Amino acid sequence: MSMMKRTVLALTAAAFMAGPALAASPWGKWKRPNGDVAKVWKCNGGMCGAIEKGKKKGFVMFKGIKKQGNVWKGDMKHPEMPGFMTFNGTVSMVGANKLKVQGCAIGNSMCDAEVWSRVK
Repeated sequence: MSMMKRTVLALTAAAFMAGPALAASPWGKWKRPNGDVAKVWKCNGGMCGAIEKGKKKGFVMFKGIKKQGNVWKGDMKHPEMPGFMTFNGTVSMVGANKLKVQGCAIGNSMCDAEVWSRVK
């Protein structure tokens, strides 16, 4: 096999292997089950998420939550709850195109979660 063919095969294999890793990024726009569109981005050395389109446009749900293993953890707010309420939150990828956002109250005894879908 020629050097050119080996190089092309190696680059193709590298691109194929990198593709899923890039697709599994949590950064971008996500549709919540209620139809709102939320934006998730890197901030403060962690992850931020806010409603970009919907009834509570501009509402920040999480700000600077930190990555721990395969999830991000930190304080969260819910747009349908009073502003003073904060929840123990986790955000995790479910495949390449789903994001699970969970908030728990009273320690971790009462939890609720949403699965968001990537906006293309």
